[in-house]
Amino acid sequence: MENTKKHSAGISTKKLVLMTVFTAVAVAGSTFVSFPAGIARAYPIQHAVNVIAAILLGPLPAVIIAFMTGLVRILTGTGSLLAFPGGMIGAALAGLLYKYSGRTWLAVVGEVIGTGIIASLFAVPYAAILMGTTVTAFFFMPPFLVSSISGAVLGIIVAVRLQAVPAGKRLQSY
Repeated sequence: MENTKKHSAGISTKKLVLMTVFTAVAVAGSTFVSFPAGIARAYPIQHAVNVIAAILLGPLPAVIIAFMTGLVRILTGTGSLLAFPGGMIGAALAGLLYKYSGRTWLAVVGEVIGTGIIASLFAVPYAAILMGTTVTAFFFMPPFLVSSISGAVLGIIVAVRLQAVPAGKRLQSY
């Protein structure tokens, strides 16, 4: 008998488990995979997970995964408060563009525009209020773009490969 129990947000137990696994992959991946990107470090695994989750699970689960990843990284001292807008805006736009178009490449575009451009602009007042910094958008945009582009490309490669196998197709049905 298949478990189809839905929780208050309409998310099945299987989808919650997958969301937890994606969060763990993003947190662990951010610990081990990063590289210098101008004045900051790029953490492409978060953006790869955003694209994969947007395609396989949808916009809301992708945003929740990005939020939980940011929260865990902040609580463990491996991330900054910028993980919230950087991850969540890209995940939301990637998920929405994929949901309404059905085109995987638009999830990549959504991640790059959402994180690389919109989140970098949002980060200026956000960082000023919560982190006490006074920088311009050009301070955040280059590293956000490098991180989101590299991660989104990795994410679409993995997502397309997953969609091509039966197990990946089942993931989309949760």
